[in-house]
Amino acid sequence: MREGHSYPRELVAFIHARWRDEAFLDRVCPEAERGSLQLPERGVLEQVISTCYQASLLREEERPVMFRLIIRDSYLFAAHEGPPTGMHRLIFSRTRPFNEYELHRLAPAADFYRTLIGIFIDPALGAQIWGLLHSGTRWMHAVYGGRKTSPPMPPSLVVYVTGPGQISVCIGDEIIASLNGGQINCPTLDVFNSDWMMKSLASLNDETFALHRKARQRAERPWADLDPQFGSKIGQQAIRRIISVIRNSNHGGLLVYLPAEMAEEIMEQNPYLTLKYQFLEFDSRQRFLSLTLRIMNTLAEINGSAASEGRMVGWHEYVNSKNENIALLDEAIFDVAHFIAALSAVDGAVVITKRQELLGFGGVISGDLDSVGMVAHALDTEGEQCESVLSEGVGTRHRAAYRLCQRLHQAIAIVISQDESVQIVRWHNGSVTYWDQIPTGVPGF
Repeated sequence: MREGHSYPRELVAFIHARWRDEAFLDRVCPEAERGSLQLPERGVLEQVISTCYQASLLREEERPVMFRLIIRDSYLFAAHEGPPTGMHRLIFSRTRPFNEYELHRLAPAADFYRTLIGIFIDPALGAQIWGLLHSGTRWMHAVYGGRKTSPPMPPSLVVYVTGPGQISVCIGDEIIASLNGGQINCPTLDVFNSDWMMKSLASLNDETFALHRKARQRAERPWADLDPQFGSKIGQQAIRRIISVIRNSNHGGLLVYLPAEMAEEIMEQNPYLTLKYQFLEFDSRQRFLSLTLRIMNTLAEINGSAASEGRMVGWHEYVNSKNENIALLDEAIFDVAHFIAALSAVDGAVVITKRQELLGFGGVISGDLDSVGMVAHALDTEGEQCESVLSEGVGTRHRAAYRLCQRLHQAIAIVISQDESVQIVRWHNGSVTYWDQIPTGVPGF
């Protein structure tokens, strides 16, 4: 390893420590697949991480070098598969040396969003490049939100390089650790999997299910039973998409979710916020709810045969559906998400009810609300473990979100910074609490 760059060595030490954690391994890799997963020797792994680090510091026509690579022998991939449901293996006629210059040359061809560089460990030569592995883009739906399923990443080490000094190491799709700005992190929090988030979306879920049951009673043919949490899952994915679009815009934004019963109060003069651009109370303001209901009804109808089998349908059937109407509705609901994300480009908050009713944008949170000196930083998804931190050093959006959540205990604020970090803020256990939402753990992406 080159002198002056200790970060890769520290990252490898962190990975080896995680590897000794049986609870962690049980979570990220099923025991049945553990036999095919081997951690390279420490020196070899340091060579791989250090080389990736060196490559990240190079430039490609003034653009940062970005790539993904997988440490797995080529023969372990099927020869006749490919995206969108499999991996397309392409083996070079001769292996290539594994160094930063070869990675720099290959990175433009190995499109970060579609292709991985395949390497294997030679007992005598160390890491060598065997070819390219075309994955397609469906893997990004876990980040952006969406219903399309991706081919599962095999239980192997995968390295993401997303910018200068920005490296993440995963087992398949599961993050082990990230190096970003000289700091090593293990961001495993995905707040959207928390019970409190599901409960927050319960009003939308309950309303759409009540309307769905009425439509089902009027149906001329049997409809399948739906998973009771299906509506909440759609809401989750839409919020993920809104956040990801704002993150990629590099301008940041603030989303405020309020109880549905506050809609009328917020549209008038109130002590909480001033909404500069308001939408009239027409059906178009509730498009998300109407699309969710149409998805539920369509899914239940096209899976009517499941009714006679006593089988419940839900997210699995939705993501695997080839039905054209489902595809159109899925596209429509994420067009709404992109539209909402675009509104955040205007200074101020985009204000939405928890039933996903879009009230307006350009919301200015009142400066008369009491400031917040200390906030709680949640260390787990449910906020059972927290640490108290000073609210100093954060931006205007964060401070405004803290003030609002301190006054309105039912509010949820999502703050997206220009550096793409995401905080989810709410009143929790007697204090303003925030979660760092980094579901993939991949810095810069």
